[in-house]
Amino acid sequence: MGTIDSLPPLREVIRTHDLQARKSLGQNFLLDLNLTAKIARAAGDLTACDVLEIGPGPGGLTRGLLAEGARHVLAIEKDRRCGPALAEIASAYPGRLTVLEGDALAIDPAAHLTPPIRVAANLPYNVGTELLVRWLTPPAWPPFWQSLTLMFQREVAERIVAQPGSKAYGRLAILAQWRAEARIAMQLPPEAFTPPPKVSSSVVHLTALPEPRFPAEADVLSRVVAAAFNQRRKMLRAALKGIAPDIEDRLIAAGLKPTDRAEQISLEGFCALARAVAQT
Repeated sequence: MGTIDSLPPLREVIRTHDLQARKSLGQNFLLDLNLTAKIARAAGDLTACDVLEIGPGPGGLTRGLLAEGARHVLAIEKDRRCGPALAEIASAYPGRLTVLEGDALAIDPAAHLTPPIRVAANLPYNVGTELLVRWLTPPAWPPFWQSLTLMFQREVAERIVAQPGSKAYGRLAILAQWRAEARIAMQLPPEAFTPPPKVSSSVVHLTALPEPRFPAEADVLSRVVAAAFNQRRKMLRAALKGIAPDIEDRLIAAGLKPTDRAEQISLEGFCALARAVAQT
């Protein structure tokens, strides 16, 4: 398991504070401190950064981030049972850890962080995708974060880095690759977690680009892509008929064929379509 600080092993922490993972909260705890330190290193040089962590649980990744030199960590945790364990970490790293109890979907983290900011988290499975989409689609760009280092189910990770023509290609690939460099940094087997999930997991690292790869309005692109891949087996003119009454004309204006299907369309093509849809 390794020792990265003077605090007790995570299994002992869980036993002391009765922190059995709850399926209702999407919890799967990573207890190997060597692995949590490796994930922290995958986030890059943290010594001059504030780090946002969602769902720290008993604090394995939190300890990794602090041991790797994060200037300050803001941990948002919905499960109040984890408070005492996280308080022990805060005492071991005076002034460098702030814990907010609450729902990450309802809290504005930027108000509690000082740039530059990185995000690193073993995201709860039930909110991970929604948080990622929010972080990728703010109205203004660049975002509050420099990079995202996030744990997902392997299937979700593969959707983030997928290319046109593949079965995994879809909304997440478009939104992630439009404004960020995305790559899979690590693979983790189910047995690395307690309790073991039914699927493998992957750590994805996304670095924010200074500008989106192609111009488009975030809300329009999101709406077009969601509609296109919601009915991915249909031709675009059928899948997108609810977007605009003259959708065939707009597809042609974007250089696309109305008979194409969503998985055939490149990122550049979807951005061109978003611009055509946005025109009044």
